[in-house]
Amino acid sequence: MTRATERRGGPDERAVLLVAGLAELTVSTVGSALGAVRGLLRRSDAAELAAEAEHDLLARGRLVLDRYAAVPPAHLEILARRASARRASDDV
Repeated sequence: MTRATERRGGPDERAVLLVAGLAELTVSTVGSALGAVRGLLRRSDAAELAAEAEHDLLARGRLVLDRYAAVPPAHLEILARRASARRASDDV
């Protein structure tokens, strides 16, 4: 298809071409993924591999929760603790 041909197509034709390209990409990606899964299922250590993958996913989940769910300590609380510690060290 030349550039002149591409420009002649209307918005409907472009939409159809985009959907067709996306569908082809999806089919080829799914096909590759299925081939990889078949290869993994043929392995003799598939159970160990699955357990290792589960362990890895759990660890990643913990990291994500620690990163985003943990509430940082209040700034004023930290300053108050430092001031209290200084007073205690100055009194000694």
